[in-house]
Formats: sequence, structure tokens, C-alpha cells
Amino acid sequence: MIKIRLKRFGKKRAASYRIVAINSRDRRDGRPLAELGYYNPISDEVSLKAEEITQWLKTGAQPSDTVRRILEKANVIESVPQQVKA
Repeated sequence: MIKIRLKRFGKKRAASYRIVAINSRDRRDGRPLAELGYYNPISDEVSLKAEEITQWLKTGAQPSDTVRRILEKANVIESVPQQVKA
């Protein structure tokens, strides 16, 4: 299954994250299928590739809980129906 989740980078105690599409069984900092954006929690800066994210969601990729909140805040995910977890 493909997940849209955060990939950590940056210095210790000054983390930044890339929003990536990656196989759910791969490690957190493994090689992603696509890089879809950037999130810096310290400055609350967000940069998203909305068209690519929407395309991944339509093909069945599942966002993590944190990424879902980021996408809802940026009004990217409202056009894609939420899927129920089993």
C-alpha cells in the first residue's frame, strides 16, 4: 500500500519534514516514490504540490494522520472523499 507521510530531515532538535509518497513497508527515511511537499513545524511553513497530492490520493494512496491534518488545513484534501479505516 502507498502512504503519504512525513520524511524527517534537518539537524537534531531542529527537524523539518518532506511530505512523500512511499511504500508503507519501507523505513521512514527510505527512498520515496515522489516528493510532494515540505513542512517545517518550527516556523509552521508548508509548501505543497497540490495537483500531485490529489493525483496520488485518487489512485489510492492513504495519508498518515499528521499529513491528513496538514492537507485539510491547506484545503487540498476536501476534494477527495475520506476513506474509512477498517
